[in-house]
Amino acid sequence: MPGTHALTIRHFGLMDYAPAWQEMQDFTESRNANTPDELWFLEHPPVFTLGRNGKQEHLHNTGDIPVINVDRGGQVTYHGPGQLIVYPLLNIKRRQLGVQSLVKILEQSVIDLLADYSLIAQRREKAPGVYIDNRKLAALGLRIRKGCSFHGLSLNVDMDLSPFSMIDPCGYSGLEVTQLKNLGINASMETISTQFLTHFERLLDKPAP
Repeated sequence: MPGTHALTIRHFGLMDYAPAWQEMQDFTESRNANTPDELWFLEHPPVFTLGRNGKQEHLHNTGDIPVINVDRGGQVTYHGPGQLIVYPLLNIKRRQLGVQSLVKILEQSVIDLLADYSLIAQRREKAPGVYIDNRKLAALGLRIRKGCSFHGLSLNVDMDLSPFSMIDPCGYSGLEVTQLKNLGINASMETISTQFLTHFERLLDKPAP
């Protein structure tokens, strides 16, 4: 059953994007059928990442912020300090999870976290992520290799949102973004990580849809 597999939690703090990406790939390549799953929490210094199907036209004036082409799904997004990054390194085949099921678990974890603060957030069909008042709060992009997931979710907590104006976030021109601070949530990154983990583990332990 999905709920019988161990989940190791790691907190890396602020970590450059390229080394984190390399560590995700190395972990996924080296794991075997018995390797415990891991969930990584971290933040990245300012960086734009462009997914496998990303189009250069969605990049505008990116200034001095580096742009990295990566192997996840999705278009372009921005990462920076004050944004919670969640990387689920899961053997989804072993957990009997489909890719869309994992996407929904990640999205629902954020939606349930917002509900803790009496706020109503939504997902959108064919536009992965979490939205509130038509503004994007969390972005999502995964890669599956050998039946295992890496990359993941970014949740805007308390950050400088201005770099999002340099791109079409997730490939959508004019899409506004928001963050927990702007919604009146002034909780620490540690608190938000703990709340997210509580919801994620509960949803992950449900039987696969």
